Amino acid sequence: MPLFTGRPVYLHGTGMRVPDCVLTNEELEKTVDTTHEWIVERTGIHTRRIAAPGELTSDLAFVAGKRALEAAGIAPDELDMIIVATNSPDTIFPGVSAKVQGALAAVRAGAFDVQSGCTGCVYALAAAAAGISSGIWENVLVIGAEILSRLIDWQDRNTCVLFGDGAGAMVLSSRREGAIARFLSSDLRSDGTKSDLICFPGGLVENPASEETLAGNLHKVQMKGNEVFKFVNQALPGFLQQSCEKSGITAMEIDWWVFHQANMRIIDSVLRRLEIDISKAVINLDRYGNTSAASVFIAFHEAVAGGRFEPGQKILLTSFGAGMTYGNLILEMQGEDHVRE
Repeated sequence: MPLFTGRPVYLHGTGMRVPDCVLTNEELEKTVDTTHEWIVERTGIHTRRIAAPGELTSDLAFVAGKRALEAAGIAPDELDMIIVATNSPDTIFPGVSAKVQGALAAVRAGAFDVQSGCTGCVYALAAAAAGISSGIWENVLVIGAEILSRLIDWQDRNTCVLFGDGAGAMVLSSRREGAIARFLSSDLRSDGTKSDLICFPGGLVENPASEETLAGNLHKVQMKGNEVFKFVNQALPGFLQQSCEKSGITAMEIDWWVFHQANMRIIDSVLRRLEIDISKAVINLDRYGNTSAASVFIAFHEAVAGGRFEPGQKILLTSFGAGMTYGNLILEMQGEDHVRE
């Protein structure tokens, strides 16, 4: 069963940080064989944010996490754990989470990273919620942060037009007072037979860095876009339907759908298969592109900050990514808004 059956788990604050630099489709036209119209038609993306030279994933994560804590009214030294979902860490080790823990002076907190493609956001939230529900932790800071702009081939129009940089965060707690939402359930899946659809093949054990891996462009994100589209449309609609049913509700009872902001065509196609109107989806990929493990956090934060959600409404967060992995969480909004603008 995907339901959290232990202690209630509440959401208390959210935050985000995106770089200042905005890269438009028109600017990409000058360096890549593409057009604004081609990008919008195939992805829905108009602009994306790009990190400044010297700006690190841990920098974005720290600011987003700090803002979420301030919104929640929870001090860093009250945290039991910090979890960071990322596919573009500053270094393989130490992890981004440890750097954030140190920068926040969260002296009581443990820290670990989750690397599960773009689905890392959902996996990290599920781990945090399970830890609180079981009684292991009281307060957990969960962050999704990416600087994928440094890991893509800027001559490959199939990938470079998609990704943007950014970070988002949520603070989860066992405390009910002042909560934004309550976590109801989570459901996670993986299909490792499709592990070749999205990959970053160079630089580690399978393909150690060498002149050959550099010449072969193995140190860049590689993606079979058409195959990803097919996989998501085959796997996600039925999975989401079943997750709702196992949680005791129907897909029609979900008031808002917060998808991983990968591609407008994917979101539209999945919702049509579920017979859900696109007006129920939170969309911001037109402004930020695909921020990978950060996208659900950023979209949710902006929706709450903009007053789109109302008490009692049910929100489904879902993502999919390299692995292939996919998953979802269902929340119910509570009576107070504690989001920092």
